[in-house]
Formats: sequence, structure tokens, C-alpha cells
Amino acid sequence: MSRRLADLVRREACADVARAIDLGDVIRLGASEANSGGRSRTAILADVCEALIGAIFVDGGYAAACEVIERLWSPRMRKPSALRDSKTALQEWAQARGLPTPAYREIERKGPDHDPEFRVMVELADFAPAEGLGRSKRSAEQAAATAMLSRAEVKADRLDGC
Repeated sequence: MSRRLADLVRREACADVARAIDLGDVIRLGASEANSGGRSRTAILADVCEALIGAIFVDGGYAAACEVIERLWSPRMRKPSALRDSKTALQEWAQARGLPTPAYREIERKGPDHDPEFRVMVELADFAPAEGLGRSKRSAEQAAATAMLSRAEVKADRLDGC
């Protein structure tokens, strides 16, 4: 149950709710952020969605915030739990086998500050490291975990027990 609840408040879920109510169209952004696609960025949309709920709570109280959350999250609450992200799947896979938690390390960051690209390595005892690329550290970590999971050694167990 806790994983299911955590999935409802993850950045991606909050950003999906923000997209569903077209929140990106009404947020105020600086010119450079607006021009670089900030209105559709998951991190920004998730933060704005959380801020909106906080503002509703401060202005209208618990009942008002609860009503909005129930209306906006109700379809997600009724849906079966989505598949886990790669980092979670890899960590659960490792723990089920008595292995330590996978360790992520940034190897490289290139590109301008407003549009970086990260290269991250994931290491897990008894397995060759895997690398992933992404526009954020988190997405690079996900890519590295996906690469590790798709390796023949890990795939051979077919993620049983996850």
C-alpha cells in the first residue's frame, strides 16, 4: 500500500495532474525558461501542482484541499498500481538477493547549465557497472538502472520476486 500511495505523489504523477488541468498554460516563467519549454517540464509542473494544493489548503483549509485532491487524483487512485521505475526495480531485485543497494555516481556533466546532459554509472556488487544518459541526474540514473536490468546476468532471473 505504501508504494501505491508513494506513486500517487511522485513528481511524474503531480506533473500529469498539472498537464490534465493545463496548469502549464497559466504559470509565470522567465523568458528564457518559457522559451526553452519550461511550461512542459515535469519538474516545474510537479512543483506548481504541489504549490497549487498548498495554496488551496492555506486559503480554503483542509476540506477544500481534500476536495481538489480527490477530484484530480481520483482516476489515479482507482487505477491498478503502475509498473515500478527502473531504479526501484533494480533496488528491489538486489535486496531480494541479499545484495547491497545499487550505488549511483555521476561520471560526466556536459552542456550549458540550462540544458545539461548527465552520464551516470550504477554499480552493484558482483555485476559489471552500467551507464545511462539523461537531461537530469534522475533520468540518467533511471537509464543506468534500465541498462543494468537489461543485462543478461540480471535478466536471467527475469526479475522474479520484485
